[in-house]
Amino acid sequence: MSTTVEPVTGRIHSWDLSTGVDGPGTRFVLFLSGCPLRCLYCANPDTWHMRDGRPATVDEVMTEIGKYRAFVTTAGGGVTLTGGEALLQPVFTAAVLRRCKELGLHTALDTSGFLGARASDALLADTDLVLLDIKSFDARAYRSLTGAALAPTLDFAARLDRLGVPVWIRYVLVPGRTDDPAAIDGLGAFLAGLGNVDRVDVLPFHKLGAHKYDALGIPFPLRDTPVPDQDLTERVRRQFREHGLRAQ
Repeated sequence: MSTTVEPVTGRIHSWDLSTGVDGPGTRFVLFLSGCPLRCLYCANPDTWHMRDGRPATVDEVMTEIGKYRAFVTTAGGGVTLTGGEALLQPVFTAAVLRRCKELGLHTALDTSGFLGARASDALLADTDLVLLDIKSFDARAYRSLTGAALAPTLDFAARLDRLGVPVWIRYVLVPGRTDDPAAIDGLGAFLAGLGNVDRVDVLPFHKLGAHKYDALGIPFPLRDTPVPDQDLTERVRRQFREHGLRAQ
């Protein structure tokens, strides 16, 4: 008696090609739908809810990736899964990563780490690079920014270190919220104690997603917050460098 295996299905928002910001080389970037956090500076509020995505099977996604396989490989890139939050759909994410590895593609996972406990060791074994967004090293500031706790992200960072998974840290610099020198020094010391952090990307806060909030009819919480100037951005990068980290 034969049994039918149901295809693994997820909900995706969109896909795009990018260079230099979502991992090494030119990347096929798959945006998954759904996120447990509500970051005040989020540029993609249209990815918050699973219901707003469209269903897609792993085979469908891989067919699309296959069209660009030669191009991204030649360009020293690969595939990045992001969102939303890719670990909100761990089975789907794991299946896509596994198939990408079978094709010999470099894989990257962009995550807040808040749902890191949902990532199996097998999923992480198929992940060549984790882009880990640490929003703040101050627990109260983190909760104010995201509505969630900081500890799961730090636990995930430590687990990635134990497993030897390479990490790029992403730190969004928001004046008045994530620019506290003491908190940055604390994060720098924490990261310097890990052996798998290849670099720290200090990303200046921007308002490019403000129009999405307008279209969705929801307020953009940081509309009146200034973007960081070059002096502040360089000061924060210098603080990370003082801990022996490669910051840019």
